[in-house]
Amino acid sequence: MASPTIPLSEAKTGMRLVLSGINVQGVLRRRLLDLGFVPGNVIEVLQKSPLGDPVAFRVNNTTIALRREESSQIFGNILGGE
Repeated sequence: MASPTIPLSEAKTGMRLVLSGINVQGVLRRRLLDLGFVPGNVIEVLQKSPLGDPVAFRVNNTTIALRREESSQIFGNILGGE
């Protein structure tokens, strides 16, 4: 059974997801694609700040912090049996 598609904003620390889509437009979309947020890439949730926003993600051996408003527009499928 395929894992459900969830926004990155709902992923828990330590989860790994395969990116399935980005619902962002304009300059931010180009920037995210340049950073490696492309469908098929694996994203790892590293840690959340004390207040839960922003969240640090790892993609292509790079750590990137995204705010909730950004990460809620990026979707992925959970890897593993979580």
